[in-house]
Amino acid sequence: MRKNSNLVLNGDFAIYTGCSIVVQSNATLTLGSGYINNDAKVKCYNSITIGHNVVISEGVVIRDSDNHHINGVMNQNPINIGNNVWIGLNVTILNGVSIGEGAVIAAGSVVVSDVPAYTLVAGCPAKVKKTNVMWH
Repeated sequence: MRKNSNLVLNGDFAIYTGCSIVVQSNATLTLGSGYINNDAKVKCYNSITIGHNVVISEGVVIRDSDNHHINGVMNQNPINIGNNVWIGLNVTILNGVSIGEGAVIAAGSVVVSDVPAYTLVAGCPAKVKKTNVMWH
């Protein structure tokens, strides 16, 4: 936690061993309920919001910043993860992405664009593979 950073906890959220969570100055990380499994990395430079009943598997990386300048501009855009989302093993979620309610992100995917609600996405970059999915 850096100067003027915020961690907002809106439910019961577990964070397992080996995780690295950084909230930079003037940034806000909001957690609903669920868990982040082992060895995940969350780097919040702007705003990351994680909803309720969210499962984040091992080795996941969530970053709301490119963390470097390209042509004098550093991309830092909020990430929003909806309720009831399942994020698979070793997924990377990059800045500016919204993941809709009930979505499933397949293992190893790289998410660089919005994910509609109740869809399964996979690949690099992640693309919709199935719609109307429900997971338990």
